[in-house]
Amino acid sequence: MSTKTAIIVSALLIIVITLAGLLLWNSFPDQMASHWNEQDQVDGYMSKFWGVFMVPLLMAGLTLLFLAIPHIDPLKKNIADFRGVFNIFIVLFNVFMAFIHALTLAWNLGHTGFRMSIVMLPAMGLLFIFIGILIRKAKRNFFIGIRTPWTLSSDRVWDETHRLGSKLFIAAGVVTFIGILFPDQAFILLMVSVIAASLISVLYSYLVWRREATGE
Repeated sequence: MSTKTAIIVSALLIIVITLAGLLLWNSFPDQMASHWNEQDQVDGYMSKFWGVFMVPLLMAGLTLLFLAIPHIDPLKKNIADFRGVFNIFIVLFNVFMAFIHALTLAWNLGHTGFRMSIVMLPAMGLLFIFIGILIRKAKRNFFIGIRTPWTLSSDRVWDETHRLGSKLFIAAGVVTFIGILFPDQAFILLMVSVIAASLISVLYSYLVWRREATGE
């Protein structure tokens, strides 16, 4: 995907959810539900202004940051090698954020007949799977991927770590989907799989670096 396409699609998503919030403004309560606990009970609220505009503003800010990364990274030539996949990630991330925002707006309009955590799972599973695909294609850089002192020190350590990390995050995405079948354990499955994928990747990066350093 080209950078221009990623910008256009992301901008349209931000405009659409912002307009939706404005058009439905009078239908929202003054204090909007904004956070749900693991039992899908509302345990956090925010003012109508932030309930409507926080996510669009966050999307805009993060999109600008994502677009800046390929220009400010000292290894920006490496990012250019997987820029197309990174642009797809930018769009998918914004689709994910817009989806979550739409669920929140729907809830605050009175459509509360769904479990927030379960409805979110397919989107989160897809996001983790694509993160796995992205990091498999990522070349060594300071912003995108599994960045440890050891992966940043060597292309070999980076590549080997990301081959494993890719599989682990894709597996975490699959486990997240499986959580739909076990709604009461879904949150635990999600957290355990993502934390395990992260910790194993970090530990493996050290082991690969140590093996390279000792010439094994």
